[in-house]
Amino acid sequence: MKASLLRRFWVVFSAYVIGFYASILNGFRVKGVENIPRKCGVLIASNHISAYDTIFLPWAIIRAHPMQMLWAPAKEELFRKPFQRWIYSSWGAFPVRRGRDVRAGKVINELLQDQKVMLYPEGTRHRDGVLGKGNRGVGKIIYDVRPVVIPTALVGLNRWKFPGFGQEAVIVFGVPLDFSDLFQLPDGKETHQLIVDRVMEAIALLLKAEGAYVNQS
Repeated sequence: MKASLLRRFWVVFSAYVIGFYASILNGFRVKGVENIPRKCGVLIASNHISAYDTIFLPWAIIRAHPMQMLWAPAKEELFRKPFQRWIYSSWGAFPVRRGRDVRAGKVINELLQDQKVMLYPEGTRHRDGVLGKGNRGVGKIIYDVRPVVIPTALVGLNRWKFPGFGQEAVIVFGVPLDFSDLFQLPDGKETHQLIVDRVMEAIALLLKAEGAYVNQS
């Protein structure tokens, strides 16, 4: 899956519009973006607390890496109406069926060869900010493709309202994770779970550093 030059220009333009709202009219801060490689396959693994995540997370990356796409799987319900389908698709989102979607999995694996892909390992939103358990399928993707994995923490967007001014939020990109020890283990469910657990632990540490982590029961 590749993006045309026109599509890339559209993404950059809309990102600057979003950035004006986020950082000028509100207090949206970005930390650690220098941890994201410019080239090679990169998996941005983030917690998921708000519908705004799918807008402001791409902006934070695109402003540091202009003219590069950030691809993201999204639930197929978002693509049913033509205008919504155009908006989400133009930003690099592609539909995924609930449950196991083999086709979407293949698309993600192909993109991660040399593109940036955004995933929420929890698989669903946690509006209260509590970090959920990671989906084992994300661990399998990492095991199979072995991209650079950037743990990412979002804080505060679940308290935003639109339109709103003076609202604060932060996104933190951690250092790339090392799975070399886990890649030596057999390709199986237990290994995949260990991999995604390491991702979630890294996200939890980032949240805790921002004073936002709520321990899971």
